Amino acid sequence: MATPLSPDTPAARPGAGPRFVLVAGEASGDQLGAGLIRELRERHPTAIFAGIGGGAMRRAGLDAWHDVSELAVMGLSEVLSHLPRLLALRNALRRRILAWRPDAFIGVDAPDFNLGLERMLRQRGVRTAHYVSPSIWAWRRGRARKIGRSAERVLCLFPMEPAIYAEYGVDARFVGHPLADTMPLDPDRRGARALLDLPRNGPLLAVLPGSRLGEIAKLGAIFLEAAALVAREIPGLRILVPAADERCREALETLVAASPLSADAVKLIDGQAREAMVAADVVLLASGTATLEAMLAKRPMVVGYRVARGTHALVKGLGLLKIGRYALPNVLAGEDLVPELMQDDCTAENLAAAVLGWLRDPEAVAALEPRFRAIHTTLRRDASARAADVVETLVARP
Repeated sequence: MATPLSPDTPAARPGAGPRFVLVAGEASGDQLGAGLIRELRERHPTAIFAGIGGGAMRRAGLDAWHDVSELAVMGLSEVLSHLPRLLALRNALRRRILAWRPDAFIGVDAPDFNLGLERMLRQRGVRTAHYVSPSIWAWRRGRARKIGRSAERVLCLFPMEPAIYAEYGVDARFVGHPLADTMPLDPDRRGARALLDLPRNGPLLAVLPGSRLGEIAKLGAIFLEAAALVAREIPGLRILVPAADERCREALETLVAASPLSADAVKLIDGQAREAMVAADVVLLASGTATLEAMLAKRPMVVGYRVARGTHALVKGLGLLKIGRYALPNVLAGEDLVPELMQDDCTAENLAAAVLGWLRDPEAVAALEPRFRAIHTTLRRDASARAADVVETLVARP
């Protein structure tokens, strides 16, 4: 049972603004946290915000005790090497939060760090919320019960998530997806091509094998070979390849040089993945959040992915994977709107055939756009405002 805080909490002191602690663990969480801070400050001008965040959260008014970069580690080996430091940081942060006596703690994504912290704080009487549900709809649904022990409220980005939490008695609310708020319902393809210094007309394929070096190593050569096969069939096809950072660009440059593609046909760009999707006729991309962005850009896509054979066999064998669809547009629609080619099906030949299917069937492309628009509208809920509504239910309750 939670131990109540002292009556001398900020909410109990007349005239004091509420105190909120937010902890974000990467750039996307920094943006989410900033939007939530702005909404809460509109409602509580004297509120105080502290915790862990990046530049966006600082600009919104966060007193950053630590920078978001201190939590932004990826990959098993990197996490293990940083584990002692991260555990020490979490323990020190817990003590500081309890001494500061906030009205609410909001963990923004980063579940490996935040859920344990939320559980410890909740046991001491701090009101807790977790913003961005882990993908329990995809695998290990039973995690919902454990998440509910940490967070009194779970703020979900997708509409199918609260029902799963309800099975385990957890209070989860759909707040909408911030990407759906920021991306227009009618993307400007001509403007995107002009911004990227591309011809106004002519076939264009965007290729996004991933934003991490591991993904590029697994998928980059296959995707570029698929693009070369498409280029043989479509005269004048241009290939646009966004690179997430300098290291990704170096890896992609090496793969492009070794691919069958002519140098004139390929354009590598730094960042601007969203603009590349909007500009393209078809997007060939790795499974993940990028598929949601391509859907919001209203572009037909082909989704591919591969993981290590051993990992795939283990997850399937233990029954941890609960879905037959992986691409977010298909998951949200509940049907196969776009081709997704996983594991052994993810070959250059299969990917090329699927891309050509879109390029040669403008009627199918035209039929896809209203489906994507309907999903976009469903997700467009002013997520920051809805998230603030949920957080306020914690502050309002004694």
